Amino acid sequence: MRASRLVSLLLLLQARGRLTARQLASELEVSVRTVYRDVESLHAAGVPLYGEAGPDGGYQLLDGYRTRLTGLTAPEAESLFLAGLPGPAAELGLGTVVATAQLKMMAALPAELRDRAGRISARFHLDAPGWYTGSDPAPYLAAAAAAVWDEQVIEVRYRRWKAPDEVTRTLQPYGLVLKAGRWYLAAAGGSEPGRVATYRVSQILDLRPVSERFERPADFDLAGYWQAYLADFESRRHRGTAVIRLSPAGRDRARHLLEPAVSRAIGQTAGPPDESGWVRAVIPVESPAHAASDLLRLGADAEALEPAELRALMISTIEQLARAYAPPADADIPL
Repeated sequence: MRASRLVSLLLLLQARGRLTARQLASELEVSVRTVYRDVESLHAAGVPLYGEAGPDGGYQLLDGYRTRLTGLTAPEAESLFLAGLPGPAAELGLGTVVATAQLKMMAALPAELRDRAGRISARFHLDAPGWYTGSDPAPYLAAAAAAVWDEQVIEVRYRRWKAPDEVTRTLQPYGLVLKAGRWYLAAAGGSEPGRVATYRVSQILDLRPVSERFERPADFDLAGYWQAYLADFESRRHRGTAVIRLSPAGRDRARHLLEPAVSRAIGQTAGPPDESGWVRAVIPVESPAHAASDLLRLGADAEALEPAELRALMISTIEQLARAYAPPADADIPL
């Protein structure tokens, strides 16, 4: 365990340059005192590592020092070939780069690890998009990725869901996120300068670089921002609740046809089944119209009880469907 930590400490310094003892302790999830002991051990092993005191100090490897990655374990070698999705890499214009990097990694591995890594790539394939969603063409994805990488200010013409449905924004792109096969851009600027917002890349109608650069904030955490965005999105979107009844088949189909937040709520709030096996549950809803559209996917295996507006909308929709499918009065339809 300690040997693995020493290698991790060395690789952190090699990849990131100067780091303080506190930063290393945070990355390695150990105490600062443990970092001090590990640094002493690396010194004793002849690693050219030195430290500087003061607010701008830290530990650093001598310029030009590189270590060969010889301690790769079998599970680590295997996992490298599951780390990148070929589809998204190709969308970013990195498909050839990823393939070349994998070839170089395979060539550098010992024969045993090379065989195990090859078996992983032959037996597992990762496909990000969901079953019930089509492709989400994003013609300006590569340009957005280049702007993120180069810290280039961009001007975009963007289509949104509320009026005005087309707007022009000047943005500082901080990062890209792939969610369920769709790409999203986290960028500052827009209608509220300085505030980071999320833009669906497929809704960008035009993108052009501006002759201006920006400095990405050193403390911006893309993964942390995205998790906070998702939590805020869910809290704002689900503004109400509904009481429903579900048959046993309805509960099973809900897991596959309804969104995860609704499916979880059914599992958490469902009461004991009645004599017919039906259960009552409370689910979050965005609006009566959205809830009705979702519940109709379950057909006769779901019944809306509350609120009254939702139940009335379900009844009205079902009556309209019945009229649309009702045969003419003079039709001779066998029973």
